Amino acid sequence: MDGSEVGAMNPVEKAIRKVDATQRRFTPTAFVFGIVKKFGDDNGGVLVANLAYSAFISLFPLLLVLITILGLVASVDPSFKADVLKAVANQVPVLGSQLTDIHQLQRASMIGLIVGLLFLLWGATGLAQAGLFTMEQVWNLPGPARPGYVQRLGRAVLFLCLLGGGVIVTTGLASLTTYLPNGLPFKILIEVVTAAFSFGMYLGAFRALTPKGVPTGKLVPGAITGGVLYTVLQVLGAWVVHHYLHSDSVYGYFATVLGLIAWIYLATDITVYSAEVNVVLTRRLWPRSIVQPPLTEADRTSMALQALQNQRRPEQHVEVTFHDREPDADVPVMAPRTPDQVTPPADVPVPEPRAAADRSSSGDRAERSG
Repeated sequence: MDGSEVGAMNPVEKAIRKVDATQRRFTPTAFVFGIVKKFGDDNGGVLVANLAYSAFISLFPLLLVLITILGLVASVDPSFKADVLKAVANQVPVLGSQLTDIHQLQRASMIGLIVGLLFLLWGATGLAQAGLFTMEQVWNLPGPARPGYVQRLGRAVLFLCLLGGGVIVTTGLASLTTYLPNGLPFKILIEVVTAAFSFGMYLGAFRALTPKGVPTGKLVPGAITGGVLYTVLQVLGAWVVHHYLHSDSVYGYFATVLGLIAWIYLATDITVYSAEVNVVLTRRLWPRSIVQPPLTEADRTSMALQALQNQRRPEQHVEVTFHDREPDADVPVMAPRTPDQVTPPADVPVPEPRAAADRSSSGDRAERSG
C-alpha cells in the first residue's frame, strides 16, 4: 500500500489498521484473532446453534429415562436416587431441582420406557450427526473426502458410547462431593479431576468426530482448551446460580428453561472454538488481517479452504489461485490450490518460500527446454 492510499484513508480506517498491525505483530493476539476469524469463516454461529438444538432435544428424554431407571433399580435405597439426581443437577448448574423433579414413567409401563429410549436414541443420534457435520466444516473437507452414511453411522455409535460412559463417570465424580469433606483442598482436587476427565472426553469426542487423516496429537490442544473452559463454565455457573438466580416466582420453570438453553449454547460454543484451536494450530492460520488489502498468507489459506470444500464430486475440478502476491516476495506459500492438498488435512505439503519455488520452477522449465 503506497503513500497516496494511506493518505486517502479516513481516521477510522487508519486507527483500525494500526490496531491490525499491532495484533499481527504479537503471536498471542495474532493466534487468538486467527481463531475468532476462522470461527467466522466457518459460520461458527450456525454450527453452534445446530449443536445446541440437538443437545437440547436430547436432554429431556435423557432425564425421563434416567429418572425412570433410577426408580426401578434404586427403590430399595431412595437416598441413592436423590444423590444421583443431585449429581446430575450439579453437572448443569442452571438445571436445578425443577427439571430433575419430574415424575418417572409407571413401573408397569414398559412401552412408555421403550418410547423414551427411542426418543433418547433419536435425539442423541441427531447430536452425533451434528457433531460430525461441525467437524467436517471446521476442517473444510471437500465433499468426496467426507464420510459416507455407513461411516457416519459407525462414528455416531462410537460417539454415543463415549457420551454414555462420560455421563456415568461425571455423575460419579459429582457424587463424590457428598461423601468427601467440605474443605477447600478437597473441592480443588475434585475440580482438577473433573477438568482432567473433561479433557479426556473432549479428546475422545474429537477423535470420534474428526477425519481420520488428522493425527490424534493434533487434537490435544483443543481438548485441553475445551476441558479447562468447560470446568470454568461449571464453576462460574454454580456461583451465579447460588448467588443470583434463587427465585420462587411463577416464572421459575420458564427462567430455568431459558437458562438451560443459554448454558447449552455456551457449552457448544466452547466446543466449536476448541475445535477451531486444533485447525488453526495444524494449518498455522495466523496472523490474519482485520482489513484487506493486503492479505496475509493465512488469509489466503483460509479463503482457499473455503472455496475447495465446495467440491462435490471427484469428477469436479476445483483450483484456487491468487494474483495479489508480490513477484519477488520471499514468503512461504501456504494456501492449498486443489482439494488433494486438503484431503486428508494432515497431508498438506510443507510450504516453501515463494521465491525459491519460482526459481525452482524456472530451472525446471529451462532444463526441459534445453
